[in-house]
Amino acid sequence: MSAPLDLGGDVVELLRALIDIESVSGHETEIADRVAEALGGYGHLEVVRDGNVVIARTELGRSERVVIAGHLDTVPIAGNVPSWMTHDSAGREIIWGRGACDMKGGVAVQLSVAASLARPRCDVTWVFYDNEEVEEYRNGLARIAREHPDYLNCALAVLCEPTNARIEGGCQGSMQLQLELRGVAAHSARSWMGRNAIHDAGGVLQLLGSYQPQQIEVDGLTYQEGLNAIMISGGIAGNVIPDRCVIEVNYRFAPDKSPAEAEAYVRTVLDGYPIRVTDVAAGARPGLDQPAAAEFLRAVGGEASAKLGWTDVARFSAMGIPAVNFGPGDPRKAHADDEFCPAEDVVACRDALIRWLR
Repeated sequence: MSAPLDLGGDVVELLRALIDIESVSGHETEIADRVAEALGGYGHLEVVRDGNVVIARTELGRSERVVIAGHLDTVPIAGNVPSWMTHDSAGREIIWGRGACDMKGGVAVQLSVAASLARPRCDVTWVFYDNEEVEEYRNGLARIAREHPDYLNCALAVLCEPTNARIEGGCQGSMQLQLELRGVAAHSARSWMGRNAIHDAGGVLQLLGSYQPQQIEVDGLTYQEGLNAIMISGGIAGNVIPDRCVIEVNYRFAPDKSPAEAEAYVRTVLDGYPIRVTDVAAGARPGLDQPAAAEFLRAVGGEASAKLGWTDVARFSAMGIPAVNFGPGDPRKAHADDEFCPAEDVVACRDALIRWLR
């Protein structure tokens, strides 16, 4: 039988123990069991289990509540479990393994702080959820937001996603679009009798290739947008002029735009081409002008930057709650086979949260 998670011990060893529990999306039962069991040993926490979502709350009657959340799942294993440790050229400890960066480093920080702070200055809801790395409809935090929104009521939410132990505010929105170009099929030996839909894609690709992404300031942070072709398909045989070509486009937009405004902007850029939106996720304003977020920034220190990418902070933003990303690890190593997290990031994030909440 596996040893219980030691929430009161070395936070770096706790990270290694979490990595060693395989928890690929859809298979989070064991890690949820272990997290719930460990948190249940602390009398200052009220622990609720909902599927493979574990929620631990303080109930001290404080005037303010914050939510600190992180996901338990990882992308598939790639020969990188169990964990291992090395030292870099400066002698610093580096923890390797699936989830080290995205985001069991953040979960280790959450668990360590939740256990150590029996009487934080504000009430805290700690959320550990499943299925973040897969389809939206499976996301555990989304389910809680739909079914138990009261669990998430707060003045500020912090997502412990990897940010190099710095605050990243809000997140970009993301839109998937499809352009379908129609031609006329013909035998390739008599190509002049048809119209080549793949050739027609050249105009779209040229337009996208020359597009200059906007840099937009939102609440003091600068978000760089992006509009890119990400996939192209067409053609049915080597002797047929293709009568259809489909271009998939991704638009990453600043959180000053709603999904409707983002779509209207893309239609302006790609004026004259047939566009169909296939998926969209709204961004999140950082809300750093809100008192709770400003206080967090003062406590943590440093300068906030914009989150380039989409995270679950958007769920809180949709509820009118300011939210930031703050966690250990380099986000560029998320999902990489050589995923790692510096031990000093884990310690720094834990100490920053304690400094803020004490």
